[in-house]
Amino acid sequence: MSSLLTNKLAKLQHSVENIRNICILAHVDHGKTSLADSLVATNGVISSRLAGKLRYMDSRKDEQERGITMKSSAIALFYLAEGKEYLVNLMDSPGHVDFSSEVSTAVRLCDGAILVVDVVEGVQPQTKVVLRQAWDEGIKPVLVLNKVDRLIGEMGQDPLAAYHHMVQVLEQVNALVAEMFTQEVLEKSNKINQEKEVEIGI
Repeated sequence: MSSLLTNKLAKLQHSVENIRNICILAHVDHGKTSLADSLVATNGVISSRLAGKLRYMDSRKDEQERGITMKSSAIALFYLAEGKEYLVNLMDSPGHVDFSSEVSTAVRLCDGAILVVDVVEGVQPQTKVVLRQAWDEGIKPVLVLNKVDRLIGEMGQDPLAAYHHMVQVLEQVNALVAEMFTQEVLEKSNKINQEKEVEIGI
């Protein structure tokens, strides 16, 4: 990272309206840390050739040895959009169920999230858990369908079959969101009914 970029990040620290806190959520091995590497590489912190191999955000020795994220970690990145400068605090959170408390903490600190789903594996148990945690905190995540190359390289699908497969994964995620939305509406409706009953004296 150049000294010029470092100075820009330091300056942006004092401009709250230009700061965004974003966390990456996913089931284990769906590609969170590789995506984080790619985003870190855009700021010149690491080489783009090493993105996905270096696991830059996994700073602990045991994380590097086991190849899984165990503790949430963050990095400040510079982002330019439509001539406006932003400081993005990117948080990489664990995907393994044993470290779900780390995900809860990360979600509470953030105002946005990226939900990563492996298109071959689709929605997995931890995908549901992290999506629920984001929903409970009022965060609407951006969906990233990852490892699209596996559809052709491993599964041998043609472009049309790969497209239909991705549509199915998208529908799985939409079904989860619809389920949570319906549950929230029902809970609010029940609460309103209970309040009315108390007022009437039933």
